[in-house]
Amino acid sequence: MRDAELLLPLTQEWDRDLASADPLGFPGYAEALAAAPGESVRTGLVSLQGMRVVLIQSDFEVFGGTMGAVAGEKIVRSFRRAVDQRLPVVAVTRTGGARMQEGMASLIQMPRTVTAVDEHARSGLLSAIVYRSPTTGGVFASWASLLDVRAAEPHATMGFAGPRVVRQVTGEDPPAWSHTAENAHAAGLVDALVDRADQVAWVTAVLGLADWPLTLAGRPGADPGRIPATASAELPASAQQAIARARDRSRPSGLEWASALCSSWIELKGADPAVRAGLARIGDERVIVVAMDRYADGAGAARPGPAAYRLARRAIGLADRIGLPLLTLVDTPGAEPGPAAETEGIAGEIAATIAAMSRLRMPSVCLCVGEGGSGGAMAFGHADRLFMLPGSIFSVISPEGAAAILYHDPARAGELAGPLKLTSSELIGLGIADGVLPELAGDRIGCLRQAVASALGIAQPGDRDRRTAKATRSFMATGSARPVARH
Repeated sequence: MRDAELLLPLTQEWDRDLASADPLGFPGYAEALAAAPGESVRTGLVSLQGMRVVLIQSDFEVFGGTMGAVAGEKIVRSFRRAVDQRLPVVAVTRTGGARMQEGMASLIQMPRTVTAVDEHARSGLLSAIVYRSPTTGGVFASWASLLDVRAAEPHATMGFAGPRVVRQVTGEDPPAWSHTAENAHAAGLVDALVDRADQVAWVTAVLGLADWPLTLAGRPGADPGRIPATASAELPASAQQAIARARDRSRPSGLEWASALCSSWIELKGADPAVRAGLARIGDERVIVVAMDRYADGAGAARPGPAAYRLARRAIGLADRIGLPLLTLVDTPGAEPGPAAETEGIAGEIAATIAAMSRLRMPSVCLCVGEGGSGGAMAFGHADRLFMLPGSIFSVISPEGAAAILYHDPARAGELAGPLKLTSSELIGLGIADGVLPELAGDRIGCLRQAVASALGIAQPGDRDRRTAKATRSFMATGSARPVARH
């Protein structure tokens, strides 16, 4: 590999003396090894703005960048050294996968490298990878798919099996869109598409050493027109007015809040645009942000499906592992209830997301910026601090849904808006929410950043359980205090 092809120049190269012993005696392999310029990966240390970083990089010129016993050993050693020295890992792949000439000696490197990545992850250390073309086979199906944040070069060939293998196994050529970086990105398997000229800058931002442009592409991006110059601080006069304000099509949703609050955003990509997640910066602090986007469907009523909750759990798990606070921005009429979502287990996905929030060992803050709809929103709302906005609502069910269940007539929703006690002031009175923050507006974005950062700073892991337990005790009546039904 030419040094110019390395992502960054190595300040120290590791394990150059390791060489394959030709474990199978494969025809012609010993001669090929003797002629090879080295091994298919180079590993060692690089310096990035003064930070020591472990680099693992494929050399496609050596056996197509494939992983044999020596490559696997070098990768394993690199992750273990990173654990010992408390260092992040950056990898760059360009590989055909497992090395055929080493047979099972190559294949057993898949679990060995996966174990090493997992040891690094469980040590609370961050990793990032850039997929170059091609990235396929046993490398992509093992350690290379497990790093924390993932980018790909545009138009790179990517996939478990390369197109020629697909053709041989299935008898058909894969469609042109398959096995591409763009398809992997759309499916949420890759977080970003990054040109080679920008890859060092992307890695630098992932490691928190610089900011990354806040593009938030996908809708495409937050709509600055939904961030008003000023906003009313008055509480709605009625529950019906609060509902109307929360659902107003001109109102900023979670994505607008993320865009306004965060100075940097490394996307954690999912397949469902109703929920977005990022490794972000608010003020001077790095945070993980999970933001609902009710406008992702173009109609202002996007409902997160199973994939959205899987993305949220990935983000929550990353916050827990690498020790960053979590901010969730809630705005949804509720989770997707349709047949496809049921088939994919939407209820279980919501439950698993609540469990992930419950296990989180870092401070968490939820801000309901619009409509908090039922369990689909509660999965993001089980945070150490729960804040509302003057014009936001949070409810066990929509008034329309409640009327359909209780009266078999959704037209009677207006009768239930008040009894559901879904406004910000009512939720604070019930002990369910902690307080009210001001609405997002251009004249107070700086103050809002400070308020959110302060909330993240004072939140204590476990506050969520203490708050909900205290509220629950206040809702229980015993003995003569039991409520009397009114007829």
